Amino acid sequence: MRQVFLDHQSSTPVLPEVFDAMRPYFTEYFGNASSLHQHGLRVRDALKRARQQMASLIGAESEEEIYFTSDGTESSNLAIKGAAYANERKGKHLVISATEHPSVMNSLEFLEKQGWTCTRVGVTPQGTIRLDELEAAITPQTVLVAVHHVNHDIGTIQPMREVGQLCAAKNVPLYVDCEASAGWLPIDVKEWGAAMVSFSPHRFYGPKGVGVLYRNRKARIVSVIHGGVQEGGRRAGTENIPAIVGGGVAAEIAQERLSQRVAHVAPLQKRLWEGLKLNVPYIQLNGPEPGPHRISTNLNLSTEFIEGEGQLLLCDMNGISVASGSSCVSKSLKISHVLGAIGLDHALAQGNIIMTLGKANTEADIDYVVETFAKIASKLRGMSPMWDEFEHGVIDSVIAPTGRGKSFSQHAAEVSGKSAH
Repeated sequence: MRQVFLDHQSSTPVLPEVFDAMRPYFTEYFGNASSLHQHGLRVRDALKRARQQMASLIGAESEEEIYFTSDGTESSNLAIKGAAYANERKGKHLVISATEHPSVMNSLEFLEKQGWTCTRVGVTPQGTIRLDELEAAITPQTVLVAVHHVNHDIGTIQPMREVGQLCAAKNVPLYVDCEASAGWLPIDVKEWGAAMVSFSPHRFYGPKGVGVLYRNRKARIVSVIHGGVQEGGRRAGTENIPAIVGGGVAAEIAQERLSQRVAHVAPLQKRLWEGLKLNVPYIQLNGPEPGPHRISTNLNLSTEFIEGEGQLLLCDMNGISVASGSSCVSKSLKISHVLGAIGLDHALAQGNIIMTLGKANTEADIDYVVETFAKIASKLRGMSPMWDEFEHGVIDSVIAPTGRGKSFSQHAAEVSGKSAH
């Protein structure tokens, strides 16, 4: 059976060059960076080099602005909670987009329970933040604005230059989650005027177990993990040196090969979407069309009258690895808050899967996925009560209405009302 991995947004394989760079730091160069002897000094040199590589990837002014954490989630927590606690004398109000990653959303919910307030700014049906609403949301008590670069679910690229200019005009620090974009899109923290930016190397062929937080020297944050004085006293704990070294190499390679990778995956993205659109009836792309407003690795699809869980499982049985919602929330099988924020119909949100491409995917992979997924959709619809009701005119399609029946949502509400009586 052919094996096709289309879940690169959840993680990517480690490059051989990255693994080779990491290997000595497990055995030969095993020292602690806090130690004063030669083993510690050698490791500190490796840490400095990795910071330089990370800084270069995002256009930071100095490696001293780079902090290492355990992953992207911890970086988000440090950025948001650290900024909130450091600036609470000014105010206890934060602003985010309604489609942020769960690590951002849940950090804000944690702060709200402690007395902070948060404004969640709406997005367009394509997932782009509404700049007029963002401007109106900022108050004199706002201590941080958080807007992601690329949406983790639907691949929308946010207008970061405009967001940055707005925040600068309001004199409010900006935090940008670049988990879904680092290593695949150019990032320039100085052009954006970003106070903080986070990302993880395992999204661009580096190892897991290390996250990165860029912090402009003017940005005020306090530690949320207390212990030693590592990472300038802002993130206590012994550094994961092998992962940091590997992450630095992955960042350097990503910077060198970024345009090459995009040139490879962008045509595959278009080929995949055009093939599915042609061969699978009642399928919809969520977010922008492939092009300048969508990252070239992501397709978020809703296949009507069947559920995403069934699609995922049958894809896996046929050697195709995909995701159903964010990798951080997919185990709950809940509808993505992102799809809710763009106003997607409930039935379409239930039939949602995400396919994300990588540098090793080929045209043959894409053709296999198109052919196989068409069969999967047909098989699942053959077992679907919703499809049966559609064929008998009880419910109608949201994607291509026929006028023969009610929408699934209307029908479900009526059935629920009758059951209540």
